[in-house]
Amino acid sequence: MTVVLGFAMIIVFMTLIMTKKLSPILALILIPTIFGLFAGAGLGIGDMVMEAIESMSSTAALLLFAIIYFGIMIDVGLFDKLVEFILRIAGQDPLKVVLGTALLTGAVSLDGDGSTTFIVVTAAMLPIYRRLQMSPVVLTCVAGLINGTLNIVPWGGPTARAASALHLDANSIFAPMIPSLAAGLALSLVFSYFMGLSERRRLARKGVAWVKGARAAEPGPDSGQPLTGVAAGPSAGGPATQALTINRTGTQTAEEDETTGHSLTDTALDPDRPTLRPHLFWFNLALTAAIMVLLIIDILPLPYLFMIGTVLALMVNFRSIREQHEELAAHASSVITVVAMVMAAGVLTGVMSGTGMVDGMAQWLVDVIPASWGPYMAVITGVLSIPMTFFMSNDAFYYGILPVLTETAAHYGVPAVDMARASITGQPVHLQSPLVPAILLLVSLAGVELGDHHRKVLWRALAVSLVMLVVGVLVGVIAFG
Repeated sequence: MTVVLGFAMIIVFMTLIMTKKLSPILALILIPTIFGLFAGAGLGIGDMVMEAIESMSSTAALLLFAIIYFGIMIDVGLFDKLVEFILRIAGQDPLKVVLGTALLTGAVSLDGDGSTTFIVVTAAMLPIYRRLQMSPVVLTCVAGLINGTLNIVPWGGPTARAASALHLDANSIFAPMIPSLAAGLALSLVFSYFMGLSERRRLARKGVAWVKGARAAEPGPDSGQPLTGVAAGPSAGGPATQALTINRTGTQTAEEDETTGHSLTDTALDPDRPTLRPHLFWFNLALTAAIMVLLIIDILPLPYLFMIGTVLALMVNFRSIREQHEELAAHASSVITVVAMVMAAGVLTGVMSGTGMVDGMAQWLVDVIPASWGPYMAVITGVLSIPMTFFMSNDAFYYGILPVLTETAAHYGVPAVDMARASITGQPVHLQSPLVPAILLLVSLAGVELGDHHRKVLWRALAVSLVMLVVGVLVGVIAFG
């Protein structure tokens, strides 16, 4: 019964958010509560949820102060030069912008932390997407694919967990998987290329043109076609020039207005924003670089690291208490949305763990695997890792399920290291899970509905995971038969 309720809860939850019948926050709280009561949790459901929320408190603190910190850096102008450089290289071509998003995500993802990666990528790229009227769902899809694929690096979470659970060396798991990683990244770049082409064609159908420099082709006033020009104002003609579609009377259409909204980057690249601190550029760059170095060498807890960074950034860039309060208030909406989603995810994980749904579903999957499939346990584990790491935490899968599957595989001569390698191939799909705080952060900052993101990214992430698994088999690092 618990197994049936577990699978039914997942199906209902995914259906409601992908069809937009409920917002993710409401679905994360309401659906697990209903199914948890049906599973017999009773009043104990409160303790289950609070235990899960307590375990996620450090993640919530990290996201809270990281959002504020990078919000300050955006406001004071740290990323303006980076965005202008990207625009100078990419021009006004959506294809180049999408490929630039992929390359930037790949570079920043090497730190092994998804939340930081998404904040940096969103801060740098979302203003460009808004200026060119590109879909932010493309940004979240590309960033999610690339980061999910690179999530298997040894200093990332899943490989370290697999090594710990099976008492293996992390590098012995990762190094032979480099061909699989390369194949996954190559396919992700192919997907990015075609999404960029699709954006280019979509905007062309809307009559939006891309300009290089300050000039743009304009049809005659009697042609009946939209006129295309560039944004007036201080930045017109510069690298951050904004393409606009204007009607025959010279007024801006509503198309651009549809690209605006409340997000971390609403005011990014505005050359007249009062929060700019160009004279403090080198201080802010040095502070951010120091935080990134400390993040990588891991000598301080990340939430505390960003707390200290936020305090220093506020004190130096905004001297008066009034300015500091205003700066904090400016990012309140982003903080509330993300932290609320993380806390809401605690309801789902708490109910699934507390009612035994996770354990029951895992044991059911192990029981239904026929004995004749034993020699293929590594590949089976790779396939199972795709849905299982999507619907449960990495901790639950790697510490609770992988050891059981590995013990079963040992009876058929399948090495534990092959099982570990296969288990990490599901990470491109795992990272898109609503249980992963980083992906909740990404869609919140980009102003994208989680259901819209899932519709665009899930089948692509599935393809990347399967390609990584197949390449692992073909190069002989994942046992098959």
